Amino acid sequence: MKREYYAGSIDEFLRATPEEILGLMAQNNDFPLGLEQRDAWLAELTILKTVLPGFHGSVYLEYSIPRMGRRIDAIVLIGAVIFVLEFKIGEKEFTAGAIDQVWDYALDLKNFHETSHEQFIAPILVATKAPAMAMCVRTTPHNDKMLFVIKSNVDCLGEVFKNVLRFAEGPAINRVQWESGRYQPTPTIIEAAIALYNGHAVKDISRSDANARNLTETSAAIANIIRTSKEKSRKSICFVTGVPGAGKTLVGLNIATTHIDKTSELYSVFLSGNGPLVAILREALARDKVRRVKELGQRIRKGEAFGEVKAFVQNVHHFRDECLLDVNLPPIEHVALFDEAQRAWDLEQTCSFMLRKKKKLDFNKSEPEFLISCLDRHQDWAVIVCLVGGGQEINTGEAGINEWAESLVRSFRHWDVYLSSRLTDSEYGAGELLERIATHANICYQDELHLAVSMRSFRAENVSLLVKQLLDCQIDEARLALQKAKAKYPIVITRDLAKAKQWLKGQARGTERYGIVVSSQAERLKPHAIDVKSPMDPIHWFLDSKEDIRSSYYLEDVATEFDVQGLELDWACVTWDADFRYSSQGWEHWSFRGNRWNRIKKTERKQYLKNAYRVLLTRARQGMVIVIPPGDTGDPTRPPEFYDCTFDYLKGIGFREL
Repeated sequence: MKREYYAGSIDEFLRATPEEILGLMAQNNDFPLGLEQRDAWLAELTILKTVLPGFHGSVYLEYSIPRMGRRIDAIVLIGAVIFVLEFKIGEKEFTAGAIDQVWDYALDLKNFHETSHEQFIAPILVATKAPAMAMCVRTTPHNDKMLFVIKSNVDCLGEVFKNVLRFAEGPAINRVQWESGRYQPTPTIIEAAIALYNGHAVKDISRSDANARNLTETSAAIANIIRTSKEKSRKSICFVTGVPGAGKTLVGLNIATTHIDKTSELYSVFLSGNGPLVAILREALARDKVRRVKELGQRIRKGEAFGEVKAFVQNVHHFRDECLLDVNLPPIEHVALFDEAQRAWDLEQTCSFMLRKKKKLDFNKSEPEFLISCLDRHQDWAVIVCLVGGGQEINTGEAGINEWAESLVRSFRHWDVYLSSRLTDSEYGAGELLERIATHANICYQDELHLAVSMRSFRAENVSLLVKQLLDCQIDEARLALQKAKAKYPIVITRDLAKAKQWLKGQARGTERYGIVVSSQAERLKPHAIDVKSPMDPIHWFLDSKEDIRSSYYLEDVATEFDVQGLELDWACVTWDADFRYSSQGWEHWSFRGNRWNRIKKTERKQYLKNAYRVLLTRARQGMVIVIPPGDTGDPTRPPEFYDCTFDYLKGIGFREL
């Protein structure tokens, strides 16, 4: 895939006229070339032609970053350095947003471009009318050869190149090898949704190495099930499993965008009962739509943009309500993809809701059974794809995967069933019913329906395994997993929340998002200015900038497991309360009511709490700090012994104290 609009050696670039280069760029441009864009390109070409004589290397203009939906103005390879340039033509100031922009471009290459990993990368922001700035060339403390952003005007740019090259000595980058490097991104679910919605294929925005290849294989397996079901007029349900962060949601979004045309028989709908996820994805898509239209010199109201994107991701409960209007009419979609299917409601929760909210006195189906029955209304064919997370049930009434299997055995034996070969694993809790469903006439196990590698953390793929072992009290195994993880994925522990906040801010570069996450049961963190009962808006928390006090960056509002499930941060601060505390007998489960802690006795509620911490501990893509407060001898609800054992347990596994 050709990533840039123009590529050539510096000598070739200098020999070509600006008009020749502009012609090549316009030819590769996917959009109409407006006068403003043309003039900006000509200005950039003039600057580079003034600065680059005397240097030897390569030039790449308008280099694509599908994960971000953006293009880098210019990449220049000289000596041992990759120069990443963002031009602000006519600007007199270096704005914080522009600094973050060039940071993000450089970090994308550093993290995701195979032949850029080990190279010096110099992000340079060029504000053409800005006054000269004091120049300081230094690397960030992350020990990855990334330089701090350098601010320059036109007159100083040549000297910037020379100073960086004096600082970053080493063998010259081989142009052919660099160009052949694979781009292996691991986008956030928000980035992935935007990229897929705008027409990028899943292979453009996901890793393609051997460990992660089954992301495309899983998508292909589902596509084949859909195609076969249509051709043979069959009704099929398939269960896709995966470790936290493996890309289950990404697979679902990929299928949904592949069949986004409502006039097609293959039209698909992506459904989720995760309210914050649906709201955030819709808002992000609408904001991106407005931005893209604005960049083309046009205008669109946000409400209009929202109306266009809201059908892409739907709340499963709204889909259910539509199907309630006419119990005989099939939905428009032949294919429904249910994200986090294990969180669908059981019979009791569904019937209670229908009675209280919908005045349905005689409703007698669980949510899985009703949802299957909706697709079963089609006379010819239908496909349901259940995306299943292990150990992700976190709320009362969530049926787990059992109820889907029970519904199939009880009422839908004519459906073909495609099962992930790993659905038998203990964390999916489907063992007994899978034994029953094994008698089903049309059942098929497929390895391709399991996503084994976490894509959330591109720095350490076995963090989810570490968390599982930590929560299962497998101490020796957790020690080994931690040793493997911490080389690239920093995890530290502390008793001091202020230190944790400082650590987060020191780790994040560019717009890398960080925030504080806590259990919804963590009610005795109030002395640390953390109130889980205080409402927060997930849209602002996940999408707004560093300047907005409602954003995660401000480290004031906190998110619980309900806010962050299915989403991710780059860096997380997990603040641990006494609701889930370690003891010599293992984990203890507590709930705070009134003015004291009460022991949780129900097995179901214990599992919800454990799963809540599983969710919290698997949100960070690049690293995390875990805060276990010291407690207070003067507060009977927070004595040190409620917290010390948990801290000692983590320290004994090998977590480094901050």
